[in-house]
Amino acid sequence: MPDSTPSSSNSSPTSNTNGDIPETVPSTGRKRIVILGGGFGGVYAAMELERQFRGRDDVEISLVNKENYFVFQPMLAEVVSGSIGITDTVSPIHRLLPRTKLYIREVESIDLTGRTVTLSPGFWPRPLMLEYDHLVLALGTVTDFRGIPGIYEHALPFKNLADAVSLRNHVIRVLEEAVVETDPQHRKELLTFVIAGGGYSGVEVAAELNDFLRAIAKDYQGVEPEDIRVILVHSGNRILEREIPERLGTYAQNVMKDRGMELVLNSRLRTATPDAAIIKSKETGEETRVPTKTLISTVPSMPNPIIDDLALPKERGKISIDQFFQIEGFPEVSAIGDCMAMPSPTGEGFCPPTAQHATRQAKVLAHNIKVQMFGGEKKRYTFKGLGTMGSLGYHRAVALLLNRIPLGGRGTGLIAWMMWRTVYWMKLPGFTRKLKVGAAWFLDLIIKPETVQLRLESGNAISKVHFEPGETVFRQGDLGDSLYIILEGEAEVLVEKTGENGEKTESVVAKLTPGEYFGEMALLNNRTRSATVRCHKPLSLLALRQGDFRALVSNLPEMKESFQRVMDDRSRENADPDAEPVSPSDSMNSENAEA
Repeated sequence: MPDSTPSSSNSSPTSNTNGDIPETVPSTGRKRIVILGGGFGGVYAAMELERQFRGRDDVEISLVNKENYFVFQPMLAEVVSGSIGITDTVSPIHRLLPRTKLYIREVESIDLTGRTVTLSPGFWPRPLMLEYDHLVLALGTVTDFRGIPGIYEHALPFKNLADAVSLRNHVIRVLEEAVVETDPQHRKELLTFVIAGGGYSGVEVAAELNDFLRAIAKDYQGVEPEDIRVILVHSGNRILEREIPERLGTYAQNVMKDRGMELVLNSRLRTATPDAAIIKSKETGEETRVPTKTLISTVPSMPNPIIDDLALPKERGKISIDQFFQIEGFPEVSAIGDCMAMPSPTGEGFCPPTAQHATRQAKVLAHNIKVQMFGGEKKRYTFKGLGTMGSLGYHRAVALLLNRIPLGGRGTGLIAWMMWRTVYWMKLPGFTRKLKVGAAWFLDLIIKPETVQLRLESGNAISKVHFEPGETVFRQGDLGDSLYIILEGEAEVLVEKTGENGEKTESVVAKLTPGEYFGEMALLNNRTRSATVRCHKPLSLLALRQGDFRALVSNLPEMKESFQRVMDDRSRENADPDAEPVSPSDSMNSENAEA
């Protein structure tokens, strides 16, 4: 999800949402081309513009991206398995674009009328405003978390370098935990990995993850390759149904099954919780709960929200553009890559959002921008595509190439895998990048994968979690680790008691609704949980970690007193089940609530 959303897109952004006056980048007297986005479309458009305007000093090229590097997306899955190094898929934009001015900022808003782009603040709380003569929108897409409760909170996305590194660290941590876990059910949960999405991204990450897990399992005492479950969930009748013909798709499925992966087809991920993926069959409507601590989402993407707010003609949420890269009514604006919809030169549908198209679109776009500024004849985009290919893991791939290409046609197995690696290796930007990746691939053939976990993240003080009815937030006797605040849904508080005959019974002592919180007793008294909290209606919670909670109450005595009063009321309530439940929100409505 984007870190910021636009406050305005078509009105003059004289101030941002906080009222700060933007600092305008001074005009240099040259024509300024501003490119928003540092993916294949944005970076290659800037490369081509540098070539088009080589030797001219009357044009300034600026690129805005939230990172200072370009990610070679097709090889991202190999970062998870360690086949290539973490930084081998990235190239510094400064090195790729020596004549382009780079702004490492988020895009706050776009004013099409005033021809300005407002960027997020840097070290000082002042947004930055860029004026442009021509604007190139290459903002790509963002992960679409809509419609699947719990997926944003509990699924691991797989879209950028940070996601790949995070997934690799998580997988290694899971294996380390599985070694010391004594509960067989929990151990099985740890060693189950679910991937949602049967397109190229889902298939490639599932294949790389499966190979990696089974290769390093022998290094972990008590973990056998057969203990590992890798499950790929896809809504279609077969994987890669939109990308390749049926015969190749069937081959891909057979390869994945032979390597121990499980395919769940005609099914969708309905929801996710901290401990499970809930999968719903499209045919029967039945739901299956798969206990897991690793759910990877390669769900469909949607256009960047900034694109949504622009008053430009759109097709299926993407900017509608012709084969000359012209947008009706906006000659000074162009779009490229995933965020635009251009009719395919084949006459069928739209141009696919792939790297082979983005890099070729960049050449035509750069030429037409030069013509727009200084005159000449524009070019039409006519490239129909070379085909498609994807990796199925170690030494296996599928390839569909146009017959006009030497060795063209359909390929599978080792030959297709060698073609896949060769093609993408040749497309890597820069000789040093090719050298590093080539060396990494060679060493991967003779050296076992590394299992070093890089714990770089500090973790958020507050996180959001989701539970489904019947699931337990925590159990009586558990260690206290977080305070929970209810955003949506309903929870039941249950107390377990042992009768004279030794029989254990549970009774509901309270029901908690939005605005209420729970879990403070164990944190304040440094003891185990005195009750069980279970989800009654689909539950969305904010979780404040133990250390952060203690920091708050130790520095804000009035807040601690307020929590203490609620805790005392609940203790009395639990002692007398017939007493009226006490709402923590009522107790917080005192003079100390402001703490």
